[in-house]
Order: sequence, then C-alpha cells, then structure tokens
Amino acid sequence: MTITEQGKVEISINQNGIATIEFYHPMSNSLPGKLLGELAKTIETAGSNDTIKVIILKSSGDKAFCAGASFDELISINEIEKGTQFFSGFAHVINAIRKCPKFIIGRVQGKAVGGGVGMASAVDYCYATTQASVKLSELAVGIGPFVVGPAVERKIGTSAMSMLTINATEWYSANWAKEKSLYAEIFNTIDEMDTAIDELAIKLSKSNPEAMKMLKKVFWEGTEHWDDLLLERAAMSGKLVVSDFTRKAIQSFKSK
Repeated sequence: MTITEQGKVEISINQNGIATIEFYHPMSNSLPGKLLGELAKTIETAGSNDTIKVIILKSSGDKAFCAGASFDELISINEIEKGTQFFSGFAHVINAIRKCPKFIIGRVQGKAVGGGVGMASAVDYCYATTQASVKLSELAVGIGPFVVGPAVERKIGTSAMSMLTINATEWYSANWAKEKSLYAEIFNTIDEMDTAIDELAIKLSKSNPEAMKMLKKVFWEGTEHWDDLLLERAAMSGKLVVSDFTRKAIQSFKSK
C-alpha cells in the first residue's frame, strides 16, 4: 500500500446522538485525495442521518491535528486535471461541512497546516489546545491557500488571513488563533479540551434540531456560491502544482 492510499476515516455515534468523525494518516494526519473523499462523504452521510444531533470532527493521536496536503501526492501530479481533482478534495470537505445541517465541533489537539487550518475555520465551533499553532504554508511551496482561503477569511478576517498567507513559513500560536476567533477556547491539556467538548456536545444534543438547522443556514448565509467558487479555486491550485517552480519548491521542502 502506497503512502497516498493509507489512512482512514471512522465514525461513531453514542446514545445521545453525538457523532464523532475521526481521520488518521501516518504522516502527521496529512490528507491525500483518497482520504479527502472519504472525509467529505462521511460528513455528508452524517448530515443526513436523523439520529445524529451534533458532530465532533477530530484527528487521531496527540500530536499534529492535520499536516494539510500530502506532499507525496502533490509531487506525483503531472497534469493540470489531476491537480484540480486533488485540490477539489479540499473543496468537497469544506462544502460538506458548510452544507451539513448539524453543528460541527472541531477538536484541534495539535498543529494545523494548510487544509487543517481550513477545516478548523469551516467547523461551526472549534476548541484547541495550547499546542495547536497554525500555518498556511502554501505560498512557501509555490501554490497559495486558494481553496481554504474563503473559509479562513470568513472566520478570522482578511487582515489575519493575509498575515498567514504572506508569512507562509511562520507558525502562529494558538493564543493568536484564539484572539482572531479561529478557536473559541484553548486548553492546556487534551483531557481538559475533551471535557469541554463533551459538555457542549451534550448540551447541543438536547437542543431543538430544527432550530440548530435553521441557525446553521443563517450563519452560512452568503456562501451559497461556494460550490462553484471553491472548485474554481481548486483549478487555480491545480494549474500551479504542475509548474516547474512549484515542483522544485515542493522537492526542496520535502528534502529539509
């Protein structure tokens, strides 16, 4: 099994109607195309399941939340169409979160890069630990955070998103992310964070599902065009990823 074929997405549902969607990849929970497809489909399926009241989105382990795009897959892309297809995977995940009629609580236990920052921005409420620094490294490898950009900008604003984008090799602390409202709260330990997540999830599981569905639609008002917008952004990244500049930048980044 190649590195891009590895990883998994699992879902569990408890007696309170709280669903936990967990993704894993051995390379710091990075996201190859196969995993992105499974994640989007799992979120969509959970959204249409009437027994589910609220969703928790998390990754495995106690280290990185998500290392973003799989560099092994990026370096193997040699056609614009394949590049567009790969980055469309991130578009499908963000749109699945956006259109899901259930509130999604994000659990960020460690560092988040690129697409990981996009997911943290797209969930409806996000908790993190003090270890959950963020970085948008796309420009450093010759691309740009085009697909995740709308979600990040919506959550933290244009100014903060521009900082992350332009200073692409810099880690921004969890405190910084909380100040910019990416994180609702940060905790010193994973256990403390999980306790807070469980408490909120239980409260939401007892709330009016129709009210939450209507609120979610209100919160995301004005993003109805994202189905097209994010795919257009994926095409921008797909074009760049096959350029000589970007291929050399990715190779250099991988060799560090």
